Amino acid sequence: MTLLLWLRARAENVAVGMLAAIFVTFLLQIFARYVLTFSIGWTQELITTLWLWLVFWAGAFCLDDRDHIKFDSLYLAVGPGKRRVFAILSAVAVVGGFLYSAPDTWSFISFYMIQRSAVMEIPLGYVFSIFGVFLAMMVIRYTIRAIALLRGGSPDAVLPGHDALIEGEEVHLP
Repeated sequence: MTLLLWLRARAENVAVGMLAAIFVTFLLQIFARYVLTFSIGWTQELITTLWLWLVFWAGAFCLDDRDHIKFDSLYLAVGPGKRRVFAILSAVAVVGGFLYSAPDTWSFISFYMIQRSAVMEIPLGYVFSIFGVFLAMMVIRYTIRAIALLRGGSPDAVLPGHDALIEGEEVHLP
């Protein structure tokens, strides 16, 4: 478990680094445009690429299951037994949906290896490859979740080092 906590912390460090790079690049663009009175084209492309990577990186490695957007009114209205059933069905649906889309995702990413970005000339397959990483991690995470639930795990379990929702308050667990 210690290794998983360490890996999660490093993933969060990468996310913070991407966010910092977005901020610095944004400030550079503002400085160039309003102080030096010329525009730098690559800054917008870099910010857009980093934002795409940040969203899918954080979704894959930094967010818990309960941090993802979902409609859980019915889930929260039922008892633990039915929650387990809902959670298993959800996990299986997520895994099935992502596995179903995997061949088309790979086709899309590999197709875009032949096209390059407009300014920085980066192969777009590299730009969009983060979605493949996200897809793989979601399949792994939700497969593990489904197995844990089938073995009797709590549908509301939280890993150590993650925030838990206790009586409506977010509490950081050690």
